[in-house]
Amino acid sequence: MRYGWMAAAVLLAGAAAAEKTEPVLGLWLTTGGESRVEITQGADGKLTGKIVWLADVNYPAGDAEAGKPKHDRHNPDAAKQAAPIVGLEILQGFTKASDGTWTGGTVYDPKNGKTYKCKMSLSEDGKQLNVRGFIGVSLMGRTEVWDRYTPPAK
Repeated sequence: MRYGWMAAAVLLAGAAAAEKTEPVLGLWLTTGGESRVEITQGADGKLTGKIVWLADVNYPAGDAEAGKPKHDRHNPDAAKQAAPIVGLEILQGFTKASDGTWTGGTVYDPKNGKTYKCKMSLSEDGKQLNVRGFIGVSLMGRTEVWDRYTPPAK
């Protein structure tokens, strides 16, 4: 009998943990299919996202660094400019708001080296993520729509 109660407690604890899982966690294909971002949840409960794949890992012909791996060359901190784009954390500090959006975070754009305030919202079917970067207020910004990445069937 004692083991039955322990098993029930374990199942309830697992169910409670599953309820805390954020639906935005996982892999997302950015606008234009240029990269994949993996969104994870830290021990502090906040969401972060890092680039885990690039369609083109090297700079294209015609670029001053043609053929070399892409790196964070536009970062305003010169000490970080050599960091590879793959592995770069571009989303930081998101928490879920009462309206079902994720707010309080920032998005970093490695194409220009700028960091913006950001909020995210999920489509009803959970297949698209609206990522809105802005300066000051949300009305003054730009939204990108990312698609949930599903690996191809083998």
